[in-house]
Order: sequence, then structure tokens, then C-alpha cells
Amino acid sequence: MKTKAIIAAAVLALAAGTAPQVLWSQAPQIRRTDLQRHDLGASGREVVQVRVDIGPGAAFGRHWHPGEEIVYVIEGALEYEVEGRPPVVLKAGEVLFIPAGAVHAARNVGSDNGAELATYIVEKGKPLVVMAQ
Repeated sequence: MKTKAIIAAAVLALAAGTAPQVLWSQAPQIRRTDLQRHDLGASGREVVQVRVDIGPGAAFGRHWHPGEEIVYVIEGALEYEVEGRPPVVLKAGEVLFIPAGAVHAARNVGSDNGAELATYIVEKGKPLVVMAQ
């Protein structure tokens, strides 16, 4: 019985730690590459940088982050819908600031690959991506 409890706890811990990756991997035209993660001088905060590639016509649904997101479009044309703002299409070299907790979505509106460098300044220990209801 004790062995079953240990195995169940290990499975839950593994699932909790990989939940954001699972969300991303469910969309085959969206590929996430973790670049770096570091603690910040501010207690309980960390910075995470991720390259996100979005295939033509692909979209990542409404979600939010437990901190700020700074987007830099590397290639293609990506449309962002941030709650309370009109949609905006950004091309390579353009940037977007998304406030902490703001529900938003992104999609590739071009015919080629779209890619962004996403920099998150978030609360340490919380999920990086939370899907909106």
C-alpha cells in the first residue's frame, strides 16, 4: 500500500511540473523552446525566456500568466488579442507588453512560420501558463 502511495505521489508531482509543457505539446503547430530561467533579485520572482514558433494558421487559445509578458516578434505576422484592447498584428521586430493576469491569445495570420521571443517576469513556483475559462 505504501508503494502505491509513493508511486501516485511521484506521478502527480511529475504531472504538475510538466503541465505547461503538456499544454504546448497538444498543439502540434506550436513549438516552444525554453531558453533560460533565472531567479530575480525581487523575492519570489523569476524571469523565463521562451521561443515560441507558431505554424501558419495555428493559434494558441485564451490564457494568462502569473506575471508580466514581454513579446518580441522574431519572424512572421502574429495577431494578439489582449482582453480590453483591440487585436493587433505584429511583424518581425515589433514588441508587445502584456500585463500580469491579462487574458490573451495569439495566432499566426501569415502564410509562413511565425515566431516570438516571450520574456516572462513571474511569480516563482506558479504555472507559467494558465488556460482561461
